[in-house]
Amino acid sequence: MKKILIVAATAVEIEPFRERLIRDFEQVENEVFERGNVQVRILVTGVGMLLTAVHLTRYLAHENVDLVINAGIAGAYHSDLNIGEVVAVISEQLGDVGAQERNGGFTDIFEMKFIAPNEFPFVNACLVNENPCQSLRLKEVKGLTVNKVHGEVHAIDFIRKKYQADIETMEGAAFFYICKTHKIPFTQIRAISNYVEPRNRENWNIGLAIKNLNEVLWRNVFAK
Repeated sequence: MKKILIVAATAVEIEPFRERLIRDFEQVENEVFERGNVQVRILVTGVGMLLTAVHLTRYLAHENVDLVINAGIAGAYHSDLNIGEVVAVISEQLGDVGAQERNGGFTDIFEMKFIAPNEFPFVNACLVNENPCQSLRLKEVKGLTVNKVHGEVHAIDFIRKKYQADIETMEGAAFFYICKTHKIPFTQIRAISNYVEPRNRENWNIGLAIKNLNEVLWRNVFAK
């Protein structure tokens, strides 16, 4: 039986998918669903790298899985990505682990030489998914993971130029790091809920992002 683990920061991000699991699969135990030769498990970690790291590591220490999928919403750094668009994240960087300089600049943990850029599991200071799920047929993007999402124009301009990332999340790098160190196949998909711009939640469309995310998650991963 193929065991698939779905990881999300919040329950609301994957609630439509879970509702369909309840309807179409057999729930054999709490948050574990089976149909045919596929078993789907759901893990809601909480928001941020810390909670993701703790709960996913604890889970994988006791359970064997064949594939881990991180599903959620994200902010986009540029307008090449549309609100509601679902993307596949093929690399992640740490966006705020380091030191702020006196001039307001930022020196990250690799530039400070606390971690070598190619120290496992990093490659050129990035966490890379060498085997993304090609069957998803989604636009492939680079992610930046932060503890504090950006909402001020100068900070946004600085971080966009420094890292050249496509999207911003609060969990992606932790997810990549754990899966790579456990040597478990993984995929991260995100739906764009907003642009990374001076903070204005009126411009966000979380509902559309969640709707599209769950449709892609079901159609491309489990409907086959």
